[in-house]
Amino acid sequence: MNWKRNISIFLASQTISLFGSSIVQYAIMWYITLTTQSGVMMTIGILCGFVPTFLLSPFAGVWADRYNRKILIILSDSAIALATLILAIFFLSGYKSLWMLFLMYIIRSIGTGIQTPAVGAILPQIVPEKQLTKVNGINGSIQAFVMLVSPMISAALLSITTLEMLFFIDVVTAAIAVATLLFFLRIPPHEKALEQGKVGYFDDFKKGLSYIKNHAFLKTLFTFFAIFFVLAAPVSFLTPLQVTRTFGGDVWRLSAIEIAFSVGMMIGGAVIAVWGGFKNRMHTMALSSIFLAVCTLLLGIVPNFWIYLCIMGIAGVGMPLFNTPTTVLLQEKVEGDYLGRIFGVFSMISTSMMPLGMLIFGPISDLIDIELLLIGTGIAMLMISFFLVGNKVLVEAGKPKEEK
Repeated sequence: MNWKRNISIFLASQTISLFGSSIVQYAIMWYITLTTQSGVMMTIGILCGFVPTFLLSPFAGVWADRYNRKILIILSDSAIALATLILAIFFLSGYKSLWMLFLMYIIRSIGTGIQTPAVGAILPQIVPEKQLTKVNGINGSIQAFVMLVSPMISAALLSITTLEMLFFIDVVTAAIAVATLLFFLRIPPHEKALEQGKVGYFDDFKKGLSYIKNHAFLKTLFTFFAIFFVLAAPVSFLTPLQVTRTFGGDVWRLSAIEIAFSVGMMIGGAVIAVWGGFKNRMHTMALSSIFLAVCTLLLGIVPNFWIYLCIMGIAGVGMPLFNTPTTVLLQEKVEGDYLGRIFGVFSMISTSMMPLGMLIFGPISDLIDIELLLIGTGIAMLMISFFLVGNKVLVEAGKPKEEK
């Protein structure tokens, strides 16, 4: 089947690109940590890594609807590779300024902001609708595997070579990914990209917002996600600090929870790819959100690190069961010409709500135990999870077409 060839090529190119980027991303983070030993510098790095994505996502969504999505992915990968190459040359020349690494974070974040809506919108152009869950599940497992091995490989390489040498890995993997898309993947542009009419950019942007406003399903779902992601901030960001305070500051413990979560995500991705979830996608999302809420609650209760590690792995299993049906639902329900803008808004919500939640929970964590925050947010997440199966609009949207 032609679609199988196309999706295999596409996923291979994205995996190669992600692998190189992840190795360098971890290397930069550790370099800043080791050379500055400053929480302020790490915070600046984090802000440089997510703020551009947040600000760019709505614009990138419009681009993903107006222009050829494959070309957008190629251009963003190429720009990141070129910036990395320039940075490597500067470092080899002995100019190793910290602000250049922050600039690299910003460029990478811009590239991610452009790529995310384009990738989300391009998959339905390649994959038949009935296969979207399986393909998104496989993609989730691949990404989890890359995120599992890349920190280990990055640490090993950083111990035997220099940071600038690692930069060249990203350049080479990006070049391979771009060449693969350019020469081996054939995807015709979507209809809107072929239109000759000169519709104003802001008109397109407003139409995207209007599309969300006029679809009760999207409005309701995005509101749920905004609240859920804020509540998920402690379990996403404060667990390493909790482990350090409660179980000890050994580096291996922090590595262990990351590995456990990544292994869980790989398993979860395989499960959703094989199983496909309930017929009503909203039921799968509700089950997984309850699953994640209970895990969050338990992480605030368990007194033993090994049990804590197991729960972290189980929470990882729940992530693809939550993310994959969401992605597929948007790909199925949103008209192709609007997919980029909808994924752009969704990316903006997902990248901003948890950091915003940290503005609340971060300072509070210095006043009360993180365990209490996890118990409280876990209970709140559990309560709003039932909203997914209690809301008629969402349940109706989650039904397969043959039942409507």
